[in-house]
Amino acid sequence: MKAIIEVARRGSVFDVARRQVEQARRGRPADFRLGFESARALFAELTPARLDLLETLRSVGPCSVYALAKAAARNYSNVHSDVARLEELGLVERVEDGGVSVPFDAVEIRVPLARVA
Repeated sequence: MKAIIEVARRGSVFDVARRQVEQARRGRPADFRLGFESARALFAELTPARLDLLETLRSVGPCSVYALAKAAARNYSNVHSDVARLEELGLVERVEDGGVSVPFDAVEIRVPLARVA
């Protein structure tokens, strides 16, 4: 399963829900979708540091925020804040022992060059 993060028009949540239901009917796991109203909003939330954290977490596997900070060679409090926001966005999950993990094999970011109506 992958996470598809995109700039999408207002109200497109219904289109996303319809596509996910169709995928489920076909027996395929539905991709996680996250939409933003503008590229500026998308990249304000998904900073290079946060994208790097997703990559690091995916490569090391489920771990504590402290272990993730060490693996990423970053300050613990900054990693803690970034992980909290990524969790709110649905891109990071808590595991049984209190650690965190990335439930996706890939993250796909889509930014249309034409204005989304």
